[in-house]
Amino acid sequence: MDHLVVAGREFESRLIVGTGKYTDEATMLAAIQASGAEMVTVAVQRVDIARPARDSILRTIRPEEFMILPNTAGCYTSDDAVRTARLARASGLSDWVKLEVIGDRETLLPDTGQLLEATRTLVAEGFTVLPYTNDDLIAALRLEEAGAAAVMPLASPIGSGLGLLNPVNIRILKDRLDVPVIVDAGVGTASDACLTMEQGVDGILMNTALAEASDPVRMARAMGLAVRAGRDAYLAGRMPRRERAVPSSPESGLPGKAFGAGTVVPAGADR
Repeated sequence: MDHLVVAGREFESRLIVGTGKYTDEATMLAAIQASGAEMVTVAVQRVDIARPARDSILRTIRPEEFMILPNTAGCYTSDDAVRTARLARASGLSDWVKLEVIGDRETLLPDTGQLLEATRTLVAEGFTVLPYTNDDLIAALRLEEAGAAAVMPLASPIGSGLGLLNPVNIRILKDRLDVPVIVDAGVGTASDACLTMEQGVDGILMNTALAEASDPVRMARAMGLAVRAGRDAYLAGRMPRRERAVPSSPESGLPGKAFGAGTVVPAGADR
């Protein structure tokens, strides 16, 4: 079976979804279920870490149904991100972490220096780290060297819905890295998801595209299908691009070819 494998753990779905921005928790749960995702990110700063059993999101997202991936969203320094990951583990959420260290409040682009520092610290403490980063090869290689279990480059800025802006960069990352490449942020609709998966990446993480859709549940279902379609298309291998038309049917066997140019077709020859 063609499964997503991260740190030795297999997932049938290559789609990971978030839990933020939904109008209500019933819609959130229905959308997550419709997507087919098995791994769900939860921003640690949004949950009651002191009383996780009473937190409404954690009561809705049941661990027997989904793997919860704590997220250090909202952290702007390595120290804050490390502290947030430690709190998540201490509360019993997980020793896996989607690591974010934001460098700019306007664009929400990552601070790769702080991200690398936090990755090294958390890996040394036994965390399974999935860092969110730019689509930059050198940063991705350094994160892999630091022990990241997967690298999560952005398709475009968080919440932008602009889709995959630099497919060449993403293909280069996938070609050079040994750990899984999971594209995170910027996917806006199903065609974006399909195109992204066609680059050969291992998976996609999304949140805003579902939560801010007019019909989040229907969009979630479409995204799940698109991720599978894009993966299948990549594995199938697309036809080459050509500048000239190529007939889809051979010319041999056509009436004019079978009897030679200018030849009168005998009566009954078409029978």
